Amino acid sequence: MDFLLYIVSGALVGLVIGLTGIGGGSLMTPLLLMFGIPPHVAVGTDLLYASITKASGVVSHHKHKSIRWEITWLLALGSIPAALITGLVLYSYFSDFKQYTGVITTSLGVMLILTASMLIFRKKLQMFSQRQVDLKQTSWLQKNKAALTVAMGVLLGVFVTLSSVGAGAIGTAILLVLYPHLKSINIIGTDLAHAVPLTMIGGLIHLSLGNVDFSLLGALLIGSIPAIHLGSKLGTKLPESVLRAVLASLLMGLGAKYVFF
Repeated sequence: MDFLLYIVSGALVGLVIGLTGIGGGSLMTPLLLMFGIPPHVAVGTDLLYASITKASGVVSHHKHKSIRWEITWLLALGSIPAALITGLVLYSYFSDFKQYTGVITTSLGVMLILTASMLIFRKKLQMFSQRQVDLKQTSWLQKNKAALTVAMGVLLGVFVTLSSVGAGAIGTAILLVLYPHLKSINIIGTDLAHAVPLTMIGGLIHLSLGNVDFSLLGALLIGSIPAIHLGSKLGTKLPESVLRAVLASLLMGLGAKYVFF
């Protein structure tokens, strides 16, 4: 029965991903916690789940030449070492998962709140980005965008490894602010190209710590992969703004729960 429940859960999350484009981590990990999955297993399993489900998207974007690889490398220059160091700290300074469970749940709460905020203020970020293009001015952000991209990669590397959340929504927000001239398709493709190796490495780190349940992973993939494609087709017929508002409220509430309660 549990296996069937996880398949249905994967389908539900996959459907929402297809409808809204919101990353699976912000939905899947809290859902697994509600089912009683330990936080360290929920995060580790979800990281591998995210890397697998996003991989086909990278292949598609690469074929359409919509990935700005030079930006992807800058993000990875910060995020990959940060993820590895985070894994090393978990391995070296904690004798078992019980000692870092609080770190994981607090990080999850913070990232859920940030993700919800990105959804709420997405249009304002897009307007800010477009204004930078229209003014044709070089701001401080633009002058230092390479260093800031690496720095933002470091933050993503740490918190995505700890929470499995943020590689999608927060990564997109970073690109919107630092690279206002990018087309939407380039932002999506570039963010996706960075998210796959980051979530894969984060997942392998948790695998080495014994934090991955392969039976759970298989069930989630069975349910989600066809549901993502179905959601993509239905997404054109449903009001995306309403769906995003509902999800933002849900994620904000869940984030507050894990941070403050």
